[in-house]
Amino acid sequence: MANLVFDIETTALPLDSFDEVQLEYLFREASKLPDATAQEARRAQIEDQFSLWPLTGQVVCLAMLNADTGRGQVLFVAEDYEPGETENASVEFVACVDETEALTAFWDIAKHYETITTFNGRGFDVPFLYLRSAVLNVPITRKDWLGYRFQTQPHCDLAEQFSFYGVSGRDGAARRYNLDFYCKAFGIASPKTQGITGHNVKDMIAAGMHREVAEYCLRDVRATVELHRVWRDRLSGIK
Repeated sequence: MANLVFDIETTALPLDSFDEVQLEYLFREASKLPDATAQEARRAQIEDQFSLWPLTGQVVCLAMLNADTGRGQVLFVAEDYEPGETENASVEFVACVDETEALTAFWDIAKHYETITTFNGRGFDVPFLYLRSAVLNVPITRKDWLGYRFQTQPHCDLAEQFSFYGVSGRDGAARRYNLDFYCKAFGIASPKTQGITGHNVKDMIAAGMHREVAEYCLRDVRATVELHRVWRDRLSGIK
């Protein structure tokens, strides 16, 4: 059964993408604060979250690997990208002119896979992809990835599996950790070891570091592939 492991990177849409009414709505909480300094600080905090919301953010990279073959593709938005050397011939880096092109290519690939594996894909990646695709009128070829939560097919979300669906709450034995922490605990090379995290993506994109963002996203996917093997072999009961 072909299994697609993927991850996405997102950034905020520019403020001029929104009209005055939308901006007032988005920053309303900040405007209620009595102190101007506090208002400005809260506005900055809210704007930092734009990349997490699909109606205020956009997809800038999608990295994918076939869990069995290790072959895959990284789609990233970069109009002026000049192709360089490919680190691994089994993974193709594809520059897309815009988000619509990247999402269209992603859904064309996704339709060929029976199952997917993500880390926190149920809470973030999949709803983000669904809503961004709907906003841009990009046809979604797989609409079954947010079905019944307590099953691992067609979508195995490792953040859910390693926390046993939040069985012990925030502070219990099965509390949820981030991907970096799980990787280090299970002896997997962490995608963060090169000093890049999701917090750096905005500045990297602004600096034209599209390929570096793509490579970081691919490292996340490689780590997710390895973590999935740990879950499959030691916890899932799947033979």
